[in-house]
Amino acid sequence: MYVKELTIKNFRNHNYLTYEFSEKMNAIIGENGVGKTNLVEAIYYLSLARSFRTRNEEELVKIGKESASIEATTFNGTTKHKIKVVFIKEGRKIFIDDKPISKLSELSKLINIILFEPKDVMLFKGPPSNRRNYLDISISKKSPTYLGYISQYDKLLEERNAILKQDKVDETLLEATTEMMVRLSGPIVSYRQQYIQDINNILDKIVYALTGERVHAKIEYEPFVPYDSNFEENAKKAFKRAQESDLKKKATSIGIHREDFEMSLNNRKIASFGSQGENRIVAIALKLSPFFLIEDKEKRPIVILDDVMSELDKNHQDRLIEFLRKFQQVFITGTKLDLKDVKTCVLTRKGEKA
Repeated sequence: MYVKELTIKNFRNHNYLTYEFSEKMNAIIGENGVGKTNLVEAIYYLSLARSFRTRNEEELVKIGKESASIEATTFNGTTKHKIKVVFIKEGRKIFIDDKPISKLSELSKLINIILFEPKDVMLFKGPPSNRRNYLDISISKKSPTYLGYISQYDKLLEERNAILKQDKVDETLLEATTEMMVRLSGPIVSYRQQYIQDINNILDKIVYALTGERVHAKIEYEPFVPYDSNFEENAKKAFKRAQESDLKKKATSIGIHREDFEMSLNNRKIASFGSQGENRIVAIALKLSPFFLIEDKEKRPIVILDDVMSELDKNHQDRLIEFLRKFQQVFITGTKLDLKDVKTCVLTRKGEKA
């Protein structure tokens, strides 16, 4: 899959920008503030119908304008599609081949994107919610079933918390809601355990490609209850033990929504003992790893690396670029990028210049 053409109007700081991209590697170059990240943000939006920078879509519309749009021509193998997103005051409208979509999952079938942005260097040191978000997005792109489980769980969690906040808690309703959450939790934990196992099987090879060093990187998943034949029984006991605390705090304190994982490098927790460079390289390796878990080459994701090169030394820059040449479509942003055999888009204060 790849994005062949992109046109954005009144999106962020861009009045009008149109560009035809290479199916392989694309460099987006320009001074700070010209809108390089805004451009890749528009590309990313085509995959999940959401920004990686804000939840407030009004921020995506250029100040002083009433509306904005993203239009793209995409290919899955030889199959061509047109995607259009329109942002207006009443909300957004999304079209595929001039027809409004009914489910956002229709977008992810056409465009799958892996993103690395500067803040990802703090992935292992930041809050657990960031790591859960990485897991949920990565697994959801591979499995729509998992996305459905997560959506159902979130609704049940909201209902359970609402029950806990009542002046007089309906314990029968609380128990029924908890039981439904437990039933959904099993498949979710199973998906997470398997996905992390798959990542661990390839992570060392990716780190070696990026560094040339033989090291052992491993994700250590921390499920609230391990998934096995006794999962439901053990999960019910865990919720029962936490119930008194939940009633006092009026919130659900355990469950898949509180899980976490840690990353180790040579059996040392990278968040505590790893250098900034090690955190950066391993975070890049982790973000790129889902590409290799998709067997159908035509469905392998597009890669966006936003301002990643400036913090890498020349050796690691060269290794990363060489590694990325194995991928399909790639977008790299930066103020200066000395790359060969790459389609280059130079952005200026006045707009695009090829």
